[in-house]
Amino acid sequence: MEETTTKQLFISFALKDAELRDQLIEQINKESPELTCVFMPEKRSWESAWKEECKEKVRGCDGVIGIISTNTMRADGQLWELRCAFEAKLKIMLIGDDEICEMPAKKFPDLLRDEDILPWNSSNVSMFVGKLLR
Repeated sequence: MEETTTKQLFISFALKDAELRDQLIEQINKESPELTCVFMPEKRSWESAWKEECKEKVRGCDGVIGIISTNTMRADGQLWELRCAFEAKLKIMLIGDDEICEMPAKKFPDLLRDEDILPWNSSNVSMFVGKLLR
């Protein structure tokens, strides 16, 4: 019997956006129950042990979805998660609402200034998840 490996998707979010994280996970679970969503429930970016654990968890995933909101601008933990994903050269999709998608790049932290932030909608999420599952 062939063993199938479960694909893992890391969800990066600002702690204040935990509700948005839950909505995204619910959306993904409905469309692709074979995909496992993982995240860091606590954000302790000032602790080196947390940073190491985060780096390992992110690198163990097949891709990352970053929920970008106005809370992201001051979310050191989320920015660390995304930095780990960029360094690991993972497949990454950044999503946000209309306000975020229309925001000038100079208002974003340096890490995100040159990155595309897509509208959070089911077709963008489905397309990204589909690429991960191939």
